[in-house]
Amino acid sequence: MADGVGEVTRTPVTSTAGSGRDGRGAGSDPDRVRIFDTTLRDGEQTPGVALTVDEKVEVARWLAALGVDVIEAGFPVASDGEFEAVSRIAGEIEGPVVAALARTATLDIDRAWAAIRHARRPRIHVFVSTSPIHLEAMLRMTEDQVLRLVEEMVGYARSLCEDVEFSAQDATRSDVGFLAEVTAAAIEAGATTINLPDTVGYATPWTYARMFQEVMARVPGSDRVVFSAHTHDDLGMAVANALAAVRVGVRQVECTINGIGERAGNCSLEEVVMALAVRADVFGATTGVDTRQLVPASQVVSRLTGVVVPPNKAVVGANAFAHESGIHQDGVIKNPLTYEIIRPEAVGAGGSQLVLGKHSGRHAVRVELERLGFHLPEEAFREVFRRFKALADRREFVSKESLARLATEVLEERQQESGAASRLAHGA
Repeated sequence: MADGVGEVTRTPVTSTAGSGRDGRGAGSDPDRVRIFDTTLRDGEQTPGVALTVDEKVEVARWLAALGVDVIEAGFPVASDGEFEAVSRIAGEIEGPVVAALARTATLDIDRAWAAIRHARRPRIHVFVSTSPIHLEAMLRMTEDQVLRLVEEMVGYARSLCEDVEFSAQDATRSDVGFLAEVTAAAIEAGATTINLPDTVGYATPWTYARMFQEVMARVPGSDRVVFSAHTHDDLGMAVANALAAVRVGVRQVECTINGIGERAGNCSLEEVVMALAVRADVFGATTGVDTRQLVPASQVVSRLTGVVVPPNKAVVGANAFAHESGIHQDGVIKNPLTYEIIRPEAVGAGGSQLVLGKHSGRHAVRVELERLGFHLPEEAFREVFRRFKALADRREFVSKESLARLATEVLEERQQESGAASRLAHGA
């Protein structure tokens, strides 16, 4: 699909399923976006990350507590350990759908079904490439051969499992006409979810949205399935692309905790969820995620994978609710809404932080002193603030301990000066 600027028409979120153009699937809540978490599959493909079976089960428990709709537990045909992990998650985790990935091959599909068949809500996720470069360089197949393969393998997966997702790998570099043909074939064969992924992070928000609109418009039976967005962050637009898809009626987003994944990573779960929550006026859509679990889940995934969360990471980064500028600190002290669009408690963070540095103002320093138990007269406070600024110019930030030490020194000096003056007066 050629990249270019185009007008994106928003599908009204109040329209009902069955129109054939909303991508939500018959009988589903038209305002509900399903969160498909692939931390344990695509996320684990982060270079250098390899989770044990027990670690994968631990992450799955956190995902269930978080309230995601689908857990993609892994790729069972990849190894015996992967098969064991998917099987345990399928057997032990309640609540979310448990999905297993498979190529369009009977061996893969059989292995996936064997791993998840005991899940309370199993899903087989079948994929094949559809872009010209993948067909020529990887599959060495024609479009007609891929179409026949989709018909046969999606049908086979559906004969085993009622819930089947089909993904057209590298959809955003595929011909939209062929993409529509493949989608139609997958729906006819029994797919219940259609995923059109931006596998290599090539799309822009408007072209990704337009791709979904064109496919939905061309394919009979679009109203019978849920359309899904799966985006990568190679150009830094994974979240924006996923949200653009939601705007035109896509009702499943595939993402990972902390945005981990191959290369530059996947769409960040916490960012998508909070964008939908905070900007409900724009998207008109909801999720079933318990946002209070976002920071704890982020910390667990970071600990187990060894992938450090950048401090400036949206929603879950250490600095997400930290304020160092005096102007910002003054506003947050008076009303947090002046500079915070998310309450820290809403995502499981400890609260707002006033980081004391050279940009901090008098108000923030006084508030922090009072939190530390120092209620200073104005003259003493002025001296503490003067020394604080001198110290801050030499450091990145001033700790609470250092601030308390400055206050203690000033008070002791004032007390000594007062005692000396008293002795002089008494001697006179």
